[in-house]
Amino acid sequence: MKAPRMTQARVPLTHTVQVLDETGALRSLDIPAERALTLYVDKRELVTLMTLGAHPEWMSLGYLLNQRLIAHADDVESITVDWEVGAAGIRTRHGIADLAVRTASRVVTTGCGQGSVFGSLMDGIANLALPPTRVNADTLHAITDTIRLQDSIYKQSGSVHGCALFSADKLQLFVEDVGRHNAIDTIAGWMALQPQPLQNGILYTTGRLTSEMVIKAATMGIAVVVSRSGITQMGLSVANSLGLCAIGRAVHRRFLCYAGFERLQVGAAAVATPAAV
Repeated sequence: MKAPRMTQARVPLTHTVQVLDETGALRSLDIPAERALTLYVDKRELVTLMTLGAHPEWMSLGYLLNQRLIAHADDVESITVDWEVGAAGIRTRHGIADLAVRTASRVVTTGCGQGSVFGSLMDGIANLALPPTRVNADTLHAITDTIRLQDSIYKQSGSVHGCALFSADKLQLFVEDVGRHNAIDTIAGWMALQPQPLQNGILYTTGRLTSEMVIKAATMGIAVVVSRSGITQMGLSVANSLGLCAIGRAVHRRFLCYAGFERLQVGAAAVATPAAV
């Protein structure tokens, strides 16, 4: 794989402000930064993302991959992020065929920060083949413990979502952003740059499992998704159609499996496949 050339643009992730508390006392408090980043593909404006800005190059790459506008990281020649103008210039090696047509239909998602996806994101998901990943209760408990102990912007200032990538119960990458869709795209970008594919990949998110999150996880080749929150009806329907294991309300040692029961090991054996929704 010929990896794209990338800048390593960095910006402060929090901002200190003065607040007045319920007693009338003035205090200093850190809040998450939020800034606009406009993606330009081969000099064509594609989309503007509201982001924390932790790993903008990975996020830009992952966005293109999860929108299925490109197939591989080496389809991109370079990604240049300039925070002074709030732009990410993405240069592809051979262009993107029918880019204008493929990005003409836009859907505003339920994601924090008014995320948007292109209508074609729903196309072809039935052809996604997921790996035979399974998970047991001990692994889920280890994942939630790792997240609980993780240093985070959320603990410092709140108001952000986090996503984490695990190989079984081993943390590979933890990303926070103002929207969970940005965080999962950042993980997708990072994954695409690794020399070897991830084994036994499990995605954790603090946000709810919407159809967008489920589709993106499947596009990344992840068959088990764990959420601190719950799942939407469409998210459940897509998970069932793909055979993806969707686990929600995962806090401490509790969780609920909504879909992909056959991938969950509880006790001595996996349980039956859920009925289609």
